[in-house]
Amino acid sequence: MRLNDEESAMLAGEMGEPKRWAMEHMLRVGRFFDAEDLVSVAQAHMMGDPESFGEAGAAFVEGLAAHPEAERRVAIPMITDPRGVDLQRYRPLGQTEDMANLERRFIAACQALGIMMTDTCINYQTFMPPMRGEHVAYGDTGVVIYCNSALGARSNFEGGPSALAAGLTGRTPRYGYHLDSFRRATRRYVVRSQPRGLTDWGVLGAVIGRKAGSYWEVPAIEGLERVPTSDEMKHLGAAMASWGSTALFHLVGITPEAPTLGDVEAGSLAAEAITEDDLAALRGRFGADGEKVDVVVFAAPQLSLVEMRDVAALCAGRKIHSETALIVCTPAAVYADAERMGFVGQIEDAGGMVLQGTCFYQQYAREIGEANGWKRLLSNSAKIVNILGGYGYEPALASMEDCVASAIAGKVVRA
Repeated sequence: MRLNDEESAMLAGEMGEPKRWAMEHMLRVGRFFDAEDLVSVAQAHMMGDPESFGEAGAAFVEGLAAHPEAERRVAIPMITDPRGVDLQRYRPLGQTEDMANLERRFIAACQALGIMMTDTCINYQTFMPPMRGEHVAYGDTGVVIYCNSALGARSNFEGGPSALAAGLTGRTPRYGYHLDSFRRATRRYVVRSQPRGLTDWGVLGAVIGRKAGSYWEVPAIEGLERVPTSDEMKHLGAAMASWGSTALFHLVGITPEAPTLGDVEAGSLAAEAITEDDLAALRGRFGADGEKVDVVVFAAPQLSLVEMRDVAALCAGRKIHSETALIVCTPAAVYADAERMGFVGQIEDAGGMVLQGTCFYQQYAREIGEANGWKRLLSNSAKIVNILGGYGYEPALASMEDCVASAIAGKVVRA
């Protein structure tokens, strides 16, 4: 791989050990993906929940943080994905002091590196969304697909160490979705049944993700009769990335790189219809009408301020069933506004719990379920129901309205 003088100096250790490690790591990644050189990135976003990094990961980041400040500080704005522990509210969930202490260690090390602890998977709704064509190094799959698709920025899925390396150097290997050639459509779908609420947009994303089935496939999607809102686009992309590892899609006539089919070279691709039968088949995987609900979860992605308002309105003046838990996950930045506007109070007065800066499946979901005896889970997120079956839950999918109604009834109810 070609390196410029500054990059060569980093690799030689002239700017300190943290940057030397970071450059060596990125060269290994770049060579694996046949990158010819590195590209400068404007921001980095790192996943790093304690369930994943564990003791070894915490110790590694602490080792980087032990170097002199001039050597260890990140070179570009760098932010974080949701945490695994809300340090103000972890005991009622059944999380342990060991879990909390591991989190505290990691946070302290990240702060010493100059990383901003935003703890969010919706940074495009809360923190300096990237511009079209801007190269970034993002970790969370929902963040990457939204920024690639809705905003026209450029990122691959960056693992935690790769995002950290990008933050320390301001570089990432130039491969994949940093290149024009990988951003062309490879699949073409025509929507025949229009999505309505957030859950419908998530189901549409899940269906397309399953059909595409590969990180390197880029769907071009036609037939939508209106432009999705930011939250609808969020659920569409998060589900598509979860069900298909998709990192980029184009909504023809809507997203910035696809004014027409021709702009993404999709005109010659065979079109496949997405029908109501396709959507119903996916919804049917998550039935359970009338069955007891142990926990209702709003997360994955974290909730925007608008979603917090809507959940609060559904909870206002009502009470969650004594044998059902309601958990809402939102970034700290949104939490502050939601608390000021009374949304947090309305949810908590109803008996729900609002967590700051976490996401349910990243916060020891299996251990929480076992500690509380939770098995049957309900959510409006197609992403989270796809994930949590692997954590010992029996997930069901419903609209936001039906989720809250079910939390109040203690059993699955659908309008």
